[in-house]
Amino acid sequence: MRHLLVYTFLGAYLINPTLSAQQEEKAAILVNEKTVTRIDSLLQIDMTIDISGMTVGGNQSVVCTPLIERGDSLAELPAFLLNGRTRHILYERMSAESRERTREYRRHNNTRQQIQYQARVPFRAWMEKSEVSLVTDLCGCGWERLSEERSPLFPIRIAKPVVLRPSLAYRVPLVEAVKARALQGSAFLDFPVNKTAIYPDYRKNPRELAAIRATIDSVRLNKNATITEVSIKGYASPEGTYANNTRLAKGRSEALLNYIRELYDFGDARMIVDYEPEDWEGLEREVMASGLAEKTDILAIIRDPEPKDMDKKEWRLKQLAGGEPYRYLLREIYPGLRHSDYTVRYAIRNFTVEEAKELLYRDPAQLSLSEMFQVAQTYESGSPEFNEVFEIAVRIYPNDLISNLNAANTAIREGKTDEARRYLDRTDDTPYRTIAQASIWMLEGKTDEAKALLAPLADHADTRVAEAARDNLRQIQAYMEYHE
Repeated sequence: MRHLLVYTFLGAYLINPTLSAQQEEKAAILVNEKTVTRIDSLLQIDMTIDISGMTVGGNQSVVCTPLIERGDSLAELPAFLLNGRTRHILYERMSAESRERTREYRRHNNTRQQIQYQARVPFRAWMEKSEVSLVTDLCGCGWERLSEERSPLFPIRIAKPVVLRPSLAYRVPLVEAVKARALQGSAFLDFPVNKTAIYPDYRKNPRELAAIRATIDSVRLNKNATITEVSIKGYASPEGTYANNTRLAKGRSEALLNYIRELYDFGDARMIVDYEPEDWEGLEREVMASGLAEKTDILAIIRDPEPKDMDKKEWRLKQLAGGEPYRYLLREIYPGLRHSDYTVRYAIRNFTVEEAKELLYRDPAQLSLSEMFQVAQTYESGSPEFNEVFEIAVRIYPNDLISNLNAANTAIREGKTDEARRYLDRTDDTPYRTIAQASIWMLEGKTDEAKALLAPLADHADTRVAEAARDNLRQIQAYMEYHE
């Protein structure tokens, strides 16, 4: 992976090399903006060098050699040549190959002049706290001159970049005293007119009764589950008199309960039967979803609190628009209002961490959020296994406030800020949520906004919240100092 660190230094550093032992003139070199860049295994130096204060005679050459040094360690950078007018003409007459090996600049005395310098050398560890200096050779002494006068330019301090990695506060789910679960369904059984007895082979009854048995069997065959309650509520359509519909709804509900009691031994489980003589709520829901032209008028009749006599209300429906809408209700909607809703409630035993680990991938619905959280704690925080636990948890408990918060934290760890926001929208306003929101802003570079959220939580009574807030504040401070 390409590794790039850039450090920019602003300012001006003055060098006054002596031109010769006999000359009294002083030459001034100003180094203005400088950038030190580490690119993988190379160190790159960029400098803007101002030579406006230097005077170079027409027949004179000045060799400038930048150095990187620290103690006894030294690395020579490519030299550059400053020529007077005559020397520049001679340089131009050199072969192209010779000129390519030397960086040459003609000095125009008494004018403002800058040169751009760039060089790369292999990076060594000792360079992290080194200095860049300059040797000017006016006498042709060559390399020996490097061991003599050196003019310091600027220090190199390669600090490690600050990368924000938010500390997250995962919320511990409450332990369920009883892991209560429920399976629900609706059966649309067919009964002969005015009959309440169940005929298992009548019309579509074999299919509907099989669905009920499959629901019950899925719990009974689970060795970890115990059925605690079976409830049935029957509904009739508004067709016919309210009194007769009451008889039908009650009798058919009791018949279905008796049918399943004859098939199974439910032990101490509660058996509950209830009924709704006429399913007017279901009728309203179906009419709203329909394309009936008289929808508004039908809904007005259904919602009108008067008359309280349901038979009179049905009579009003029959009279509407010559009875055509009512015939549609009889044919298309009323059959679906004759149903029996059933619920099988059960409890699941608690599991050890090792058992929970095995069930997490085979049947996670049997686990509580608390058990899943305990499984996550057996993995390294932030590891793929750790993150996967919370992803599974939110799939099994998509509406749970805590599962959504912890899933948001997992998304933040993976840099998925948009996904994290969607999870946070399904959780409540707590200090944990605030930590998560601040973490998103940290990843997005909104450090001021994140800092404002975190500061009040640094001394929070909840240690998870306080520790995450303080660590994030430390990171933000280091990040801001680094970029300053």
